[in-house]
Amino acid sequence: MDLRSFVMATATAVFLLPRIAYAIEPMTVYKSASCGCCIGWIKHLEANGFQVTGKDLPNAALMQKKLAAGLRPELSSCHTGQIAGYIIEGHVPAREVRKLLADRPDAVGLTVPDMPLGSPGMEAGDDKEPYGVLLLKKDGSTEVYASYR
Repeated sequence: MDLRSFVMATATAVFLLPRIAYAIEPMTVYKSASCGCCIGWIKHLEANGFQVTGKDLPNAALMQKKLAAGLRPELSSCHTGQIAGYIIEGHVPAREVRKLLADRPDAVGLTVPDMPLGSPGMEAGDDKEPYGVLLLKKDGSTEVYASYR
């Protein structure tokens, strides 16, 4: 193999490896059957290499799942994902899920409370709201993990 071929093969591997690595860990997304933005978020994750299974739950069962995971109502959104022992609540960008899986912090997971316009699954043309992705710690506290404008 000549140097040019080696460099191209290495660059390709570096580009594809993150997508392959995260596709190995499946995510389950609990949602209500009538929520279109949940489907939009799942499509965003799949387009970024995640293997996602959506499971519809009645609203009361969905809320119980959120509470059992340690999510307070003010930290919740319309859907709840589970991957590699973490909770991914709401419209968290795939980039932050990848970072969480790479960093493996001792935490419950990530949340984007509410449903901010412009977040994955909540696209509305040029309309965008600033929002934060919060790291939910095991003691119930949060810290800003990423900010979007």
